[in-house]
Amino acid sequence: MLKQVSFIFFLVFSCYKGAESQELKHLTNELQVNVGANRVWELYRHLGISRLTAQQLQNVIQNIQVLEGDGGVGTVLKLTFVPGNSSYTERFIVINDEKKVKVAKGLEGGCLAIGCSVQIVQFDIIEKTKDSCIIRSDIAYAVKKEFEANDPKPNIQLLAAAAQIAKRFLESSKK
Repeated sequence: MLKQVSFIFFLVFSCYKGAESQELKHLTNELQVNVGANRVWELYRHLGISRLTAQQLQNVIQNIQVLEGDGGVGTVLKLTFVPGNSSYTERFIVINDEKKVKVAKGLEGGCLAIGCSVQIVQFDIIEKTKDSCIIRSDIAYAVKKEFEANDPKPNIQLLAAAAQIAKRFLESSKK
């Protein structure tokens, strides 16, 4: 267990290292879902939440492409936004089934295209009771020194919308 936690810390820290001692800022969204954590995790663990969100937000997401992988660690996912001229690409770097944590590192697009030096997206599925949990979405980012005056920020709204979509989908299909 300790080795697992240490390994996750190492992976996340090595991604943050790209921020070159810049202070990481965070944007966080939390949403309670009246479904057990295991069911929510099954949707978030692989590509399910990405595909469901793209299907439900066709006015925002033009398409998603899996450039590498099968939804596990190392998978590279590209989201192209409507009208199709901007995109965001990320690599899944941590998927921890025991803790129900998924971490992805931004590779290009998103806030990286407007002055951020690093963008890390993390999803935590936190069990409250056997029939409810919290979906916590967090974006950690650092801004390049030359862009600090512009105060670029990633957009948490898509992650918040994805959590709402997951909630509606899972609560409406309760067993």
